[in-house]
Amino acid sequence: MRSERFITSIKNDWYDGRLPENIEVAPTAFVETSYSFLRYRSRRSPGLLVGEGAALYAPVLDVGEGGRIEIGAGALISSARFIADSEMMIGEMTMIAWGALVIDCRRGCGRARPVIIGRNVWIGFEACILPGVTIGEGSVVGARAVVRDNLPPFSVAVGNPARVVRQLPAR
Repeated sequence: MRSERFITSIKNDWYDGRLPENIEVAPTAFVETSYSFLRYRSRRSPGLLVGEGAALYAPVLDVGEGGRIEIGAGALISSARFIADSEMMIGEMTMIAWGALVIDCRRGCGRARPVIIGRNVWIGFEACILPGVTIGEGSVVGARAVVRDNLPPFSVAVGNPARVVRQLPAR
């Protein structure tokens, strides 16, 4: 039986779906709709972990049987797409904009590579984060950037392929 400390349904959901049994969503977190789980197939426990105060506004959670996504406290995700066959870690207070794509494997590639996005990162509109990438704390990824290599902490990256154009002061 699921713990009462996690949400089990979405009040006033426009989509008549159910939340998967193997997710843990903190009671202060916000998940807009169960439609986000239409392509969720994870068999891991938990397959999705959403921290305190995080908000998920209609993301697509395309999670394979062995996939797992952890979303840190206070993170904000707006209509992004996640394709996870292994591990994805989204840090606390990270913002991921509308249309962004975070992928740990191209389906059928044989071996997924984890994606790690540090705390207090901003991923811009329609940016693409590719398999095996780690984005350091406090970094900014510009709109429509394609990140194929790791980004150091407190960096600003833009372009296709993304390149670091500025270092931000560490806080």
